[in-house]
Amino acid sequence: EVQLVESGGGLVQPGGSLRLSCAASGFNFVDNDMSWVRQAPGKGLEWVSGIKRYTGSAFYAHAVRGRFTISRDNAKSTLDLRMSSLKSEDTAVYYCVLGFDPSGPRGQGTQVTVSL
Repeated sequence: EVQLVESGGGLVQPGGSLRLSCAASGFNFVDNDMSWVRQAPGKGLEWVSGIKRYTGSAFYAHAVRGRFTISRDNAKSTLDLRMSSLKSEDTAVYYCVLGFDPSGPRGQGTQVTVSL
């Protein structure tokens, strides 16, 4: 059974930083692409960033490019998202997703709130 458990969310001021983590189990992590998606209040799922399975090549949505960094640790089966220069529009529930499809298997999410 695929299990994805996100952590690291919280309340942060505009301009601040957060690091999200995702612990994966129940599948062969090293053989799968992984992504982060988010869902802001009242909006649909938005793909944020993805990382390829073998090359580690990273991809970003235009809205977060240059501010967010995705990484993976295949030995630990973990996926991270380092977020900096956070803006109020980054407020959302962030999900770790298996694959690059936002509708793929995901965890329960972690709330990120950017506010004064």
